[in-house]
Amino acid sequence: MPGFIRRLFSSKIQLRDYQEECIQSVLRSLQDGHRRLGVSLATGSGKTVIFTQLIERVKARSESATQTLILAHRRELVEQAARHCTNTYPNASVDIEMGALHASGHADITIASLQSIISKDRLTKFDSARFKLVLVDEAHHIVAPGYMRVLKHFGLDTPAESATSPENGESSCPALVGVSATFSRFDGLRLGAAIDRIVYHRDYVDMIEAKWLSDVIFTTVTSTADISCVRSGPTGDFQTGDLSRAVNTDRVNDITVRSWFAKAPDRKSTLVFCVDLAHVAGLTNAFRRYGVDARFVTGDTSKVERAATLEAFRRGEFPVLVNCGVFIEGTDIPNIDCIILARPTRSRNLLVQMIGRGMRLHKEKSNCHIVDMVSSLETGIVTTPTLFGLDPGDLLDKSSVDDMKSWKERRDEESLRRQQAYSPPQTDNTSETSGSVSFTDYSSVFDLIEDTSGEKHIRAISQYAWVQVGRDRYVLAAPSGSYIRLEKIAAADEKTQLDHQAQYRAVEVRALPPGVAKSPFAAPREILKALTFADAVHGSDKYASEVFPHVFIHRYQRWRKEPPTPGQLEFLNKLRPKEQPLVAAEITKGRAADMITKIKHGAKGRFADLEARKRRMQRRALRLEQRDALRQRERVSVGPVVS
Repeated sequence: MPGFIRRLFSSKIQLRDYQEECIQSVLRSLQDGHRRLGVSLATGSGKTVIFTQLIERVKARSESATQTLILAHRRELVEQAARHCTNTYPNASVDIEMGALHASGHADITIASLQSIISKDRLTKFDSARFKLVLVDEAHHIVAPGYMRVLKHFGLDTPAESATSPENGESSCPALVGVSATFSRFDGLRLGAAIDRIVYHRDYVDMIEAKWLSDVIFTTVTSTADISCVRSGPTGDFQTGDLSRAVNTDRVNDITVRSWFAKAPDRKSTLVFCVDLAHVAGLTNAFRRYGVDARFVTGDTSKVERAATLEAFRRGEFPVLVNCGVFIEGTDIPNIDCIILARPTRSRNLLVQMIGRGMRLHKEKSNCHIVDMVSSLETGIVTTPTLFGLDPGDLLDKSSVDDMKSWKERRDEESLRRQQAYSPPQTDNTSETSGSVSFTDYSSVFDLIEDTSGEKHIRAISQYAWVQVGRDRYVLAAPSGSYIRLEKIAAADEKTQLDHQAQYRAVEVRALPPGVAKSPFAAPREILKALTFADAVHGSDKYASEVFPHVFIHRYQRWRKEPPTPGQLEFLNKLRPKEQPLVAAEITKGRAADMITKIKHGAKGRFADLEARKRRMQRRALRLEQRDALRQRERVSVGPVVS
């Protein structure tokens, strides 16, 4: 038995049921020959505990391959993992590779910051043949170039099938286990480059129901911040400088503070998330003007001052702590009973990470109140309702997780009823209100293509010129005739089960040169599958930005505001009555382009389906009316006889 295993003494920790389930899932998968694994666990679930337990339970690959490397990208995460490992394995050697601390390369357990281990030649001292396990914290970052460089050093940059020794079938590289609360990638990069399979998942809703996390209530407040002109940054989220200038105003900061007084005045420990350092200063000052002892911590705060401020906050010495980016990942302050999201975001991951700071259990709180300072849906923010599959524009007031789950379930059931009642679902445009059926009436194909309500949601997420061409189906067209189609995956699609319950897919359809083939288009090529609509949009946008001309697909290009071309008017007027022609003053070039895209992608057929279904429903309504009249005449009741 290797010396490390013989010496190892782990303190007996009483694991929660799901923690043991998770560890067993990892061990079973490793036993089946899989080497690059992902674990999806909510913030506050004890990921570090699972990390440390895996070190003991994962078998060595050989007599010499007994070492473990833990990778993290922030100082707090490195220090937290080091404390846990030292406490759990007091007889093991534990090294830290971070900043001025240099690991020997031979310790039983090494905890390394990503930035340090990839600097200069510090990675070379770690002999991959001596490692059995590589653990990655906050593994949604794992496909970033720095992580991939480390994985390549350990032979983990390729799928598991290529990581076995042809001589004996044994693995030629250590096992990789990445843990994250948010495995989706906002920038559209595929996690499959580093992780082959997710072997365990427990989200925050499950954890709250099981009482392992604090209950949460949500309130959304319209902040009035105008972020319609805020540009996108390199990751697709809002550009920090632009966003700060939009939200860091006296008016918006004042609304934020007054919203806290109105919605969460009884909260003892409020953590506020800001955009940047200027926003931190502005919002802290706004709280203090109202007499609130608000203090701030940033990445530039000295380590000593930062530790003192955090300790005072943990003890409840002041009620509001303001920060930007410091407490998004890996921070354990369980007494937080209120979160103010003062920074809009397009990133679901960022939203979940921020909310997660308040989900830890604490004896002095019954729940955590999330106050989400949202702006207009049109700007593309991701809000707390979207985490539960609700419309991003839904406003909440102290709504619990159970409330939102109930709303979501009722809406899903209603959606299913509509699909069953008004099939085929692909062109369903009916809704049920007050016991009667009402239609979105289109008197012509032109009315249908002129309706922009279907684009509201997708254009809140994307700045590209997506158009809706069917129910849960959208198209982004290029001038060449090629296009990307994004659509919801049908429930009957068995392949969905192979993609961790993916709900959406995007495909690219390339236009072929005339005469090359019978069809003007190549066969659709799948770009991605995604769990959420927002992830699918962001991934598709990432791909589109690389293959389609920006000037054509971006909605805010100057040409889109110009008058339409004569060719566009001629094309569209074929759908208009001759006595009511469309004229240039009534439409822009961009709007005309969108309408033409709808026509080319089936608007005529969709209109015909809607008309046919409307006629069927009208006939059915007439029959029901006649039947009810007949029954009324045949009914006998006690009381005066109506003459």
